[in-house]
Amino acid sequence: MTDKISTPIKTKEIIEKYGFYFKKNFGQNFLIDQNVLKNIVLAARITKDDFVIEIGPGIGSLTQFLCDSAKSVCAIEIDKNLIPILGDTLGGYSNIKVINEDVLKLDLNGLIAEEGEGKKAKLAANLPYYITTPIIMELLEKHADIESMTVMVQKEVADRMQALPGTKDYGALSVAVQFYCDTHIDFIVPPSCFMPKPNVDSAVITLTLRQNRVSVKDEALMFRIIKCAFGQRRKTLLNGIYNLGGFNLSKEDITGVLEECGLDPKVRGESLSISQFAELSDIFGKILKI
Repeated sequence: MTDKISTPIKTKEIIEKYGFYFKKNFGQNFLIDQNVLKNIVLAARITKDDFVIEIGPGIGSLTQFLCDSAKSVCAIEIDKNLIPILGDTLGGYSNIKVINEDVLKLDLNGLIAEEGEGKKAKLAANLPYYITTPIIMELLEKHADIESMTVMVQKEVADRMQALPGTKDYGALSVAVQFYCDTHIDFIVPPSCFMPKPNVDSAVITLTLRQNRVSVKDEALMFRIIKCAFGQRRKTLLNGIYNLGGFNLSKEDITGVLEECGLDPKVRGESLSISQFAELSDIFGKILKI
């Protein structure tokens, strides 16, 4: 088994050896607590049958633990300066492939088909915080062939992902994530577990892709309505759709749709469940002939 690098001393040694500088624009905070890394692998339920994708491996701290537990691992790293470091820290493993790419520009399903031997992948990652939401939504909306995602994110983002209707954290991200996934916050991670220390608490959350989702005829239309609902949070759903929807409908038309769904025209988007957004979308689709 390869010596682990996830301690403050060894992480500092590697950084100094390669003259590496942390880049704020890449959101680089490396984990230096081995218990946290072990618990991420446990939360992700990685087994020797699994193909695992990691986004943003950094110097390979989590990658080492993933390689110990999985059949094979593919680590996607955008920073070219980290590639030679990963070659060093992961050199003792034969079940790792490192790709120097932007995950938002990568054909992930093509990669899974090529490397996954016919199985869906599991994703485990300490995600760059500046781009957490775009990465997760890209994977969900494009139906990446992934069965679960166990990711480190800012605690406030994890709270939003699993927030319920009517709560202060409930928003477009909550609806989108819960439409596709069952959510579970596994544990909280303090700033002291990272180098450099972030300014916020973090959380590991597991998103398990749903086998059966709420039925809706047009996902794109539903998410367009959801963005309207939360785009002007203090306004009513009626005004949000009228101001932001671009549907070329009068307020009277929109009121009629809301009432057909059994909704008060004064309702706010934060009060609606996923099934109510789906029903609303289907009725709008009939009116707009989409």
